[in-house]
Amino acid sequence: MEWQIHRYQDVASTNDVAAQLAERGADEGSVVVAEAQSAGRGRHGRTWSSPAGAGLYVSTVLRPRPEVALLLTIAAGVSIAEGIQAASGLSPSVKWPNDVFVGARKLAGILAEAGMSATGVSHVVVGFGINVLPAAFPPDVASRATSLEGELGRPVDRGLLLSACLDGLASRYADLQEGRAASVLEAWRARAATMLRRPVEWDRGDIRSRGVAENIDDTGALLVRTDAGLVRVISGEVRWL
Repeated sequence: MEWQIHRYQDVASTNDVAAQLAERGADEGSVVVAEAQSAGRGRHGRTWSSPAGAGLYVSTVLRPRPEVALLLTIAAGVSIAEGIQAASGLSPSVKWPNDVFVGARKLAGILAEAGMSATGVSHVVVGFGINVLPAAFPPDVASRATSLEGELGRPVDRGLLLSACLDGLASRYADLQEGRAASVLEAWRARAATMLRRPVEWDRGDIRSRGVAENIDDTGALLVRTDAGLVRVISGEVRWL
């Protein structure tokens, strides 16, 4: 994978800019990097605080086969955790479906958004945000979030961090494209070991369900043990208790 990096000082959302590039025919491997986002977002439209210089805000354009697209969020979680470890020495964990943690605090988030054409998925934008400085999150989430420099107690080389994360993403994407999805799933399960076997709850319409997270299956769905048996959770908001 050859990355083509487009740098911006300030954008509303790197995912939106990358999606626009993709819709105009940008090559796979196009990357949008911004110093700040005014409307950064996570899953379910949540705001991702993105002040200037406080984090790494990146979105990539990929054009995967349909079966590969299903596992892109899982692969991205593994690759960002691996990239952070390569650049900093920290060993982050992952939490389904799209979070990267150090201990009990969130360090990075991932947002994969598919673009559709008349024949199906035309591209997937995989965006990730990594908290580099404590200022990357507002006071009201400080108890739930952390940052690289806060964990390390020293400055972080942002260029090295970006390069390591893109290298990791290219490697894990190649695994998916070349039929080695099992290695991605195995790596995800290893990094999720501290998060699994924990109680979770989620809503399906007006019904609230609860169980114990056991694993993910080969499609990336979360497997939850409930009183009624094993349930596959494929979307929605899962709350870890």
